[in-house]
Amino acid sequence: MNQPLTFDYEAAKGKPENIRHPKGYCPFCDVDHLTNILAKEADRIWLVNKFRTLEDTFQTVVIESSDHEGGPSTYSLEQNRRVFQFAFKCWQKLISSNKYTSVIMYKNFGPLSGGSLRHPHFQIVGLNDYDVYKNVNIQNFTGVSVDKTEGRMITLSTNPIIGFVEINISINQLAEIDTLADAVHVIVKYLLKDYMGGRLSSYNLFFYRLADRFYCKIVPRFATSPYFVGYKIAQVQNHKRLVEIAAEIRARLNREA
Repeated sequence: MNQPLTFDYEAAKGKPENIRHPKGYCPFCDVDHLTNILAKEADRIWLVNKFRTLEDTFQTVVIESSDHEGGPSTYSLEQNRRVFQFAFKCWQKLISSNKYTSVIMYKNFGPLSGGSLRHPHFQIVGLNDYDVYKNVNIQNFTGVSVDKTEGRMITLSTNPIIGFVEINISINQLAEIDTLADAVHVIVKYLLKDYMGGRLSSYNLFFYRLADRFYCKIVPRFATSPYFVGYKIAQVQNHKRLVEIAAEIRARLNREA
């Protein structure tokens, strides 16, 4: 049975928000007042999260860029690669510290993603006593094939964690991060511009080290299904639709290769 993480309400007081209120204060634009910086590379900054709302964790943030409106779909190919290289470097450094049972990395985008700040950022969190890999397994990353190269595979989950469409990108080793970043660059553009007729506003990126491979799971976000909220039952598109989506992504990958 999954155990919940404990949320600290007091720590969340005063937390800024500018997704639903775009004119709200952005702490990531106010670089001069950032504190507890762990690493910096050009305009990319890794720092301790000022609002550490989860007990028994070490919460950090990777600010991707000085561009408040930036993100994988708008960066140049080279800038997106640099963002992913830096984020992975920070993630691996926290893993290598051997202080935590699990270290997770993820990204929120949009009002339905669970995030509060528009400014592009990743979150890297060390979990003191929680093994996230008890909750997921390799079956959650396998399914309809989209694309396969020497070191990179892309699939659509047929056994998703939450559903309806979960796009998985995996690589063999860290030296292949650029190929993962390039795929995210293309797929996120597809999701925001083409998928659902361009009506998608939100997505998450989740990262894993599983079965000797690195994975990025891209999850388009909508209001969470009551089947999952009430019964933990995921839903998945039927096979015909998954094959159609795979073909659409494959065509965009080939067009932008």
